Amino acid sequence: MKRLKFCSVAFGCVCTMMLLIGCGKSNTPLSTAESSAVKDSVSKMVAHIGTDVSTHGPAAWINYFENNAGFFMSSDGALAFKDYPSAKSFTLGTVVKNFKKISLGWKNLRVDPLTATYASLGADFHEDISMANGPKQSIDGYFTATAHFDGSRWRLRNMNWAIKTPAKPVR
Repeated sequence: MKRLKFCSVAFGCVCTMMLLIGCGKSNTPLSTAESSAVKDSVSKMVAHIGTDVSTHGPAAWINYFENNAGFFMSSDGALAFKDYPSAKSFTLGTVVKNFKKISLGWKNLRVDPLTATYASLGADFHEDISMANGPKQSIDGYFTATAHFDGSRWRLRNMNWAIKTPAKPVR
């Protein structure tokens, strides 16, 4: 019985040590140069998203979504896509048919490097959308996301769109 108790305690200590060692690296602050490199490369990705979506239409978004089980997107307080397959299917099957053209612009981009491979970002956005059936819409809001460097390029692991609504008169 004593041996079993000792083994259990020893196993717990080994697991705790491994956890502490493993977590220690991910909590190491980035150097100024590393932080600057993350900010620069994520900022470039965001600029490319605006250009690609404006030039090639909404199908270009698929190139920036991270294709893994962790991907999701919310919009205005609701889950829009639970995973990459649902985002890809809806974007390519519905959005590209209904949106003739999108002009997407960003302002006040903020990039917060979390690690060398993860960053949080936020930006004001403006979209002018030409619908396939004729009408145009202008939308303003705020976009937040987690970007992940997958070993070859930055992609969006999750995203949230918050649409700004016109102010209502106060009575």
